[in-house]
Amino acid sequence: MITRRALLHGIAGTAGLLGWPPGHASGEQPPETTRIKLIEISGICIAPQYVAKDLLHSEGFTDVQYFQAAAGIATAKALAAGSADISLNFVAPLIIQMAAGDPIVLLAGVHVGCFVLFGTERVRALRDLKGKTVSIQALGSSQHVFLATMLAYVGLDANKDVAWVTNPSPESMRLLAEGKVDAFLGFPPDPQELRAKKIGHVVVDSGSDRPWSQYFCCMVGANRDFVRKHPMATKRALRGILKAANLCALEPQSAARRIADRGYNYDYALATLKDIPYDKWREYDAEDTVRFYSLRLHEIGMIKSAPQKILTQGTDWRFLNELKKELKG
Repeated sequence: MITRRALLHGIAGTAGLLGWPPGHASGEQPPETTRIKLIEISGICIAPQYVAKDLLHSEGFTDVQYFQAAAGIATAKALAAGSADISLNFVAPLIIQMAAGDPIVLLAGVHVGCFVLFGTERVRALRDLKGKTVSIQALGSSQHVFLATMLAYVGLDANKDVAWVTNPSPESMRLLAEGKVDAFLGFPPDPQELRAKKIGHVVVDSGSDRPWSQYFCCMVGANRDFVRKHPMATKRALRGILKAANLCALEPQSAARRIADRGYNYDYALATLKDIPYDKWREYDAEDTVRFYSLRLHEIGMIKSAPQKILTQGTDWRFLNELKKELKG
């Protein structure tokens, strides 16, 4: 097992190779607060958020806290309430809460390719889900919101055409293996485990299937008041997360061990880091992602706000634009 000292040494070495500033840009002000609160979910698609802990220390945060929340609407509400300051989350639930008036602002996209839909032999394509049973973690979860947008894209109504059942992921995978549900939409480490155990087959992979593969799934959101009061802390926290995303791609073994230290399976963590293109955050358009999902959510009645209103009132790309210039890889 890699030690914390060895991981830090690897982080420092990689940062030096890429020309990253060791802690901050020359002459840059310290963060307005030395405490930063992030989210931890029961999944590892937001791996950069866990790998970032030591990088956040180097950015001047002496107190790095993780708040437990379910992925999706629960994470968005935790940001709005100030239970967390900044967090990765699937973009659609963030948009839903922003449209409802919650004080959330989107700062950057990080990666594509979280979600993979697995089915039994009865489901070969999305349209085959009509009249079928789908297992998800909860209504309002990232799984539920994402699959609802996918169904609408092929002309199905998530409220009428699919029978939803809610179960923890291990139970959903067992039911899929036994043929007691027709499909399950998972995010890491669930797809990695299903593939390893040869349960079901892939119906849709958001990392490779269009249009989903063309847009970020997970973006960085923050509490609006935190961003307003602590702009330097916001930039430093975002820099730590984006550096960590690069490290997930460049040093997957070290990053996977760091994730395994949080109680996750190392093999599934490593497979996740190899499956998801964490170092491509410069190459996708964050604004296009917000517009795409806002349109999808508007079409299915989950939000009433027009995409341009979401973009105008709920995004702030200034930190991302600065960091794209600083973090030249």
